[in-house]
Amino acid sequence: MSMKKHQGKDRHAGPDHTSPYPVSRLAPAMELVDLAKEIAQADEMLNTKASAKLKVIADQVKALQREAMSVLEEARRDRDLHRAKCHFKRRPGMIYHLYRRSDGGEYFSMLSPQEWGAQPPHEFLGSYRLENDMSWTPAEEADRPDETAALVDRLLLHHSSDK
Repeated sequence: MSMKKHQGKDRHAGPDHTSPYPVSRLAPAMELVDLAKEIAQADEMLNTKASAKLKVIADQVKALQREAMSVLEEARRDRDLHRAKCHFKRRPGMIYHLYRRSDGGEYFSMLSPQEWGAQPPHEFLGSYRLENDMSWTPAEEADRPDETAALVDRLLLHHSSDK
């Protein structure tokens, strides 16, 4: 942008569209109040946008916290199950039945409550399948399809068909 000296002041000499100020009397007058309103509106819109994004992030953080608590609870349960007495070799894929003696000691048995003739010798606590990664799955969830694995399989199938 070129400027020419006019009566001791700088004056724009380039095309009108490059001028830093209105060069036509038909151009709308910019009042200081109008400029302040425009800045306030922009600030409000930016704050609204930032607040919305921060709310999404806060919701994601809460979801991650819930997931972390779930992982910790599962790890605690798995640790406790591994500490239960067991007088046989545990094999992944097998379902074992947890009982509690009157002294509070917990142990695994291969016999379910039904196999005891509906009269187990101790309090029945639950049945669990030992997984390959040495975690435990409650027996009632053992036959439930793994939705995450199915989703991963679909994504991989879709990805390989795109090539």
